[in-house]
Amino acid sequence: MTKQTFLHDCHVKLGAKMVDFAGWHMPVQYTSIIEEHKTVRESIGLFDVSHMGEVIYKGKDAKAFLNKMVPQDIEKLTTGKAVYCQLPNKSGGLIDDLIVYCLEENKYLIVHNAARVDEDINWMSLNVGDMDVEIINESHNYSMIAVQGPKACDYMKSLGIEDLPKFFSIKEDKLFGINLWISRTGYTGEDGVELIMKNKYAVAIWENLLSHAGDFTVKPIGLGARDTLRLEACLPLYGNDLDENTTPIEAGLSWSIPKDKSVDYNGKSIIENQIKNGVPKKLIGLKMSDKNIARHGYDVFYNNEKIGVVTSGSVSPSRGDNIALAYIKNLDNLAVGSTIQISIRDKLHDAEIIKRPFVQKRNKN
Repeated sequence: MTKQTFLHDCHVKLGAKMVDFAGWHMPVQYTSIIEEHKTVRESIGLFDVSHMGEVIYKGKDAKAFLNKMVPQDIEKLTTGKAVYCQLPNKSGGLIDDLIVYCLEENKYLIVHNAARVDEDINWMSLNVGDMDVEIINESHNYSMIAVQGPKACDYMKSLGIEDLPKFFSIKEDKLFGINLWISRTGYTGEDGVELIMKNKYAVAIWENLLSHAGDFTVKPIGLGARDTLRLEACLPLYGNDLDENTTPIEAGLSWSIPKDKSVDYNGKSIIENQIKNGVPKKLIGLKMSDKNIARHGYDVFYNNEKIGVVTSGSVSPSRGDNIALAYIKNLDNLAVGSTIQISIRDKLHDAEIIKRPFVQKRNKN
């Protein structure tokens, strides 16, 4: 049975087109994807992201345990701070990508991708051994609403949240008289916050956010615009741009791998070898030279030889052209400015390799 978030009926009432996504019945759009995309780039959008997994890791050895599970140095993560990282397997491939929040000493909240919660918890449990760590899956007890856009933080301040967390931080606060967590990470390239509350308060928070807009433009946004927004900002989507056969170095995430971490973790030797000696494949950004769209799974060619595959692609509402991410063989003669081809309906179409991200990120500290 397809799962529903506690905001499901709110989406239906607002006329959302609902689709199945990662086992959940979710809104893909309320009006048009382009209109919703522009709302987030120009003003404020509300996203129901309650399908994401929220899991607590606590106990005497929680810090040490997480430090051996992920490449990031959890020893350096202080209370109230967050970090983006990956969950690698023994070959350095990615079981998932995560955001880890330190709630207090040896107590962490990890946000997992919706479709990977069970796999992640299973992998974590297999690696606990005799360490003193309790893994508590709170995913079905909490809801999450993302408030994103260039005016999102001003809006939150107008609602009484004066002391917003810094970028990649989390804090407890009250909104509309309701206790909740406020984090500040984001998946759009814009500034904003995520509100994490007990399920029973989700509808009240959602409806109040829409009804207290005042002079602000605040609109609900579906999964369609969430995807075009994150693609423009080159934020990877697990299952498309990341999987168990791809390392963080191949995915262009070497910036998130500390070079001085001494603690061992799954896949560390492979990941460090790739940092030192290079990778067999690399993730590139591209724009189509015509009006065709390079979709997920389309083959990439160079000199009539298949060299890779498209992982994500769509129209870019902000740029006005068609963009994509793709993995290709790590060939020295292919760089920004090079022309490659995408196979679309058995015909090759030119595309240019361009710099990532496709739009400038506007997250703030």
